Amino acid sequence: MKRKLVWLFDLDNTLHDAGHAIFPAINRNMNALIARVLEAEAKPSHAEAVNEMRVAYWQRYGATLLGMMRHHAIRSEDFLRDAHEFSDLSQMIRAECGTAYLLRRLPGHKILLTNAPAGYSRDVVRHLGLHKHFADHVPIESMVVHRQLRPKPSPWLLRRLLASRGLTPGRCVLVEDSLENLKSARALGIRTVWLTGYTRGTRHRPAFVDVKVKSLNHLARQRRKLGAG
Repeated sequence: MKRKLVWLFDLDNTLHDAGHAIFPAINRNMNALIARVLEAEAKPSHAEAVNEMRVAYWQRYGATLLGMMRHHAIRSEDFLRDAHEFSDLSQMIRAECGTAYLLRRLPGHKILLTNAPAGYSRDVVRHLGLHKHFADHVPIESMVVHRQLRPKPSPWLLRRLLASRGLTPGRCVLVEDSLENLKSARALGIRTVWLTGYTRGTRHRPAFVDVKVKSLNHLARQRRKLGAG
């Protein structure tokens, strides 16, 4: 009997449009925190310096948080709390119509694998009515390997995830908007889906992407290409 797939779903810009309002708010919150840190260190804290640091750490480490922890002794819980403080999150969420129905059309075990914190990701998933579809939830707080925070695209994180749940890479499919995260997963043998509907300036499908789709609706239609019935 053919074994069902295990779907590893990213959250932001995959299951909902974080670029509409949430990411801009997170960037503002992070900038405010970085500015306070730079001021305390007696370093330039104008907008250009703050933006440069935020983007540089994101590009270098895959998450601005890691740069702030390594170079400024910022506690992860403080950073995540301040970065994800919203006046009314429910009014900021936009997503594809019928997302819950589309997830039901993908047979198999589903894991939410997100670099977002637990409280925020849980709130978004519940608002969208998707919580019943995920058997497991791996937020950034759980991405600790050998006492080090290792968020996506860390191969150490993915190896530990597979080993801890007894999964083989060929059974798993990572659905993501981030090419860096998909590239890391494909190198381990995990099948990859690049969901581009919420991502601006997308390019041609790279070799490490098995399937490129614009939406969950398109993924549901093309699921057989991944071995899903």
